[in-house]
Amino acid sequence: MPRYLALAAIVMAPAVALAEPARYELDPEHTTVAFLVDHVGYAGTLGLFAEVSGSFTYDMETQDLSDLVVTVRTDSIETLNDARDGHVRSGDFLDVEAHPEMVFTAQSGTPETDTTGQVAGELTLLGQTHPLVLDVTLNKAEAYPFGHKRFTLGLTARGSLMRSDWGMTYGVENGLVGDEVQLILETEAMRVDD
Repeated sequence: MPRYLALAAIVMAPAVALAEPARYELDPEHTTVAFLVDHVGYAGTLGLFAEVSGSFTYDMETQDLSDLVVTVRTDSIETLNDARDGHVRSGDFLDVEAHPEMVFTAQSGTPETDTTGQVAGELTLLGQTHPLVLDVTLNKAEAYPFGHKRFTLGLTARGSLMRSDWGMTYGVENGLVGDEVQLILETEAMRVDD
């Protein structure tokens, strides 16, 4: 081995050894999963889910992501209208009695910069599993300034899906409810080992 390659290997070895994946869990008090969907072409309707949990493994040095699971209780839907909430919980949309959870999983991510990238995973909804890609931004990564003081990642994710791909076709053909759903995720994820 040429001398300069051997020297490079020695210099880089400690840096590689220092890179360690850590487990993170979503802070339920600082996590929002929301959506925006067209209503009869007039305006978008905004909704959110009040009960969300999740965790993942992430290496700050290598940006490697694995074991991501985000679970949403479908009956926790809130759209600020009781009648609409009831309809969205029904078999026309989320069918919450038969499918009380929707789950997003991923085993890797693709970094684009130090703070942005894509996570390609799978969303299970209404008993069907299909691919879903999220654009993710790392907003902040440091110890929390108060309370638990744990190392925390602040994350923003955006994506979209066609709900008909999961068999949710109510209102699509007649244009009452848009097929495309814009997804909004904001979370603070705390390192578990702190």
